[in-house]
Parts: sequence; C-alpha cells; structure tokens
Amino acid sequence: MDEMPGMIRPDLQALPQVKDRMTFLYLEHCTLGRQDGAITVTDEKGVVSVPAAGISVLLLGPGTRVTHRAMELMGDTGVGAVWVGEHGVRYYAHGRPLTTHAQLLLRQAELVSNTRKHLDVVRRMYQLRFPDEDISHLTMQQLRGREGSRVRQVYRKASKDTGVPWSGRLYRPEDFASGDAVNQALSAGHACLYGLAHAVIVALGCAPGLGFVHVGHECSFVYDIADLYKAEVTIPIAFEVAAQAPEDLPAVVRRRVRDAMVEHHILERMVHDIRYLLLNTDEPEQEPEVVYLWDDRIGTVANGINYFEKEEGEEPS
Repeated sequence: MDEMPGMIRPDLQALPQVKDRMTFLYLEHCTLGRQDGAITVTDEKGVVSVPAAGISVLLLGPGTRVTHRAMELMGDTGVGAVWVGEHGVRYYAHGRPLTTHAQLLLRQAELVSNTRKHLDVVRRMYQLRFPDEDISHLTMQQLRGREGSRVRQVYRKASKDTGVPWSGRLYRPEDFASGDAVNQALSAGHACLYGLAHAVIVALGCAPGLGFVHVGHECSFVYDIADLYKAEVTIPIAFEVAAQAPEDLPAVVRRRVRDAMVEHHILERMVHDIRYLLLNTDEPEQEPEVVYLWDDRIGTVANGINYFEKEEGEEPS
C-alpha cells in the first residue's frame, strides 16, 4: 500500500510553545488546504502558505472553506479555529494541547472545587486587573461590586477621551448590526480576545469550561482570562475606532487589536498569568511523560503492571 501523503505528525516537544507563536490570523472568502507543514490560503489573487506551527488561532470569516487535510494539520500542531460569522462569533474547534501532562488541568479542577481556593483565584484575577487595590479580605460580593465600579470608570473614561456617547453594553449576539458603533466595535474586539484566550487555555491543557468568576458555560474560563486585558486593549480601541467611524469597522478593530496584542505581549502574558493563577508560578515543572493508575489509598500507582491477585482457592494462571 502506498504511504499516505503529507508530513509525519510532529512530536509535541518539536512544536513551538504557545507563548512563542503569533497571536491570530483573520481570513475570509478563501479556501484553506495543506501543503506539508503549511496551511495554504487560496483566493482569486493566488496562494499563500502559512506555517501552521507558528500560529495560535485562525479567525475564519464569511466565505471560508477548510479542507479535511487542513484541519488535520491544525489539530496536530495545536492551532485554534474560530468561525467568525456576520451575526456574531462562535468557537467551534481547537487543536490538541501542546503538553502531555495534566498538571494544570488537575490543579484547575482542585481550585474550582474548593470554595476557599476558588475565592483566592478570584482575588488574584482582580489583583492582576487592578494592582493598586488591597482586596485580600474582600468577599465575593464585595469583589463583584468593586469590579463593576472600576469597569464603569473605564467605560466613562474612554467615552470622555473619544467623545463617543456611552449608554451601556447593549447588543444581541444573534444580531451584530443591531448595536451602535461602539458596541459593534466591542463585540469585534472581544471576539479576537476570546479566540486567543481559548487557544492558549487549550494549548496549556486547561479546561475552558472550569471558570472562577464566570461559571456554568463551556467558555467560562475563557471569559475569565479575556477579562484581564479588556480595559487595557479592547475597550480603548473600540471607542477610538468608533470615533473614527470607518467604513469597515470590524476589520479596522481586528487589525488594531492584533497590533495591540503584539505591542502589549498579550499572548505571552496569558501563558504567564494562567500559570500564576493556577500554580503561583510561571516556571513549568519537568515531569516524565507517563500515565499513572489512580489508587484510593496512595494516590497513584505505576501503569503497565499486572496487578492481578489470586483469590483464595484459585490456581494461578
């Protein structure tokens, strides 16, 4: 039988870490294919090859078609895929984690399940956003009130600086055009931030649905992480672009957000902040690549061993 075409699936150790990749790439009205280790982007102007292992997430706009081979490559190299429609954004797919360990996932589950530890993570999240405040003894209710007040200040300042009227976050996810210019700009900017956060979370092996401030949604942790950077990136950009009133507002917002993510090192900071929130450190622990078996008395036991114990009166096999 002839060998299957294409490159051999790369080992995870051979792939660039998520913090070393580009943030995101937006594409529309094109077909995505695969040529060896590159994603090919074809439209009426020609073909462009994009190294798959150098991208964190692809934002796929209207008119985008993706071949099975392209999705296979994206899965092998840990590239996230977000389909961006005219009436909102949905996260449909992601690549495999860029790790073989469950360390962060287990720690995330432990913190979510313990009320005291859960609240500690929420406090650290708030401290990352507003480092000038002492919130070490605030309750969850007090934190929500403090956060609401600070976020309203951010919106009011952006409105005052740009002259764009602000009457609140009013939008319908199923009807993008129903919002005013600044709400459309916020939706477009936040979509880029959500896509990058989702890709980073998955690449690190965490669960997008195990959130701390947000709960009950499959993207709860995505919203938690994205919120850390909205006041710095997407909110001021949305108001600035809305004040300029460009013809293609979403496209201008995406480009501005992309540039701001690079300028402020958002991708690298996401990796650092997630590790800080879950482990209190940014240094990865070197663990052997191994699968354990769970034991209710001692925690874990070695895999690949026959633990059969002969029952009384039974002859050994």
